[in-house]
Amino acid sequence: MADRRGTQAAGRSPSAGLQTGASAATQRGQRANLAGLAAEASVAADYVRRGYPIARRRFRGRAGEIDLIARDGAGFVLVEVKKAATFARAAERVTRRQIERIFAAAGEFLATEVLGMNTDLRLDVALVDARGMVRIIENVMAD
Repeated sequence: MADRRGTQAAGRSPSAGLQTGASAATQRGQRANLAGLAAEASVAADYVRRGYPIARRRFRGRAGEIDLIARDGAGFVLVEVKKAATFARAAERVTRRQIERIFAAAGEFLATEVLGMNTDLRLDVALVDARGMVRIIENVMAD
């Protein structure tokens, strides 16, 4: 039987948001998706609190997806959100290939902006641990 303590601790029904009759693997995937959405919402709230309004959530380009895009004055902050049991495990899930896809998708996003590729841009990685704590690594691609 599946461990359901995580959803019960959050005050939700163990089956809330899950497909009835779905396989165990499908239900695990659905729980992971819901946990990812919750992590993104928590990170977005953190950025807004710090004065960075969210311009887009889950921007999908042909090259990939950007979890969050926040405004930073006339520029933008691309935010990749990673959730895992620990901050270290979350950080390990960020790959070079993924970063390349994020920047390729950013090019598509910036094509819709007035300054285009001349728009100031940075990439942050937001790590979320099992307790829901957030740690942000700013400007991960800085020299």
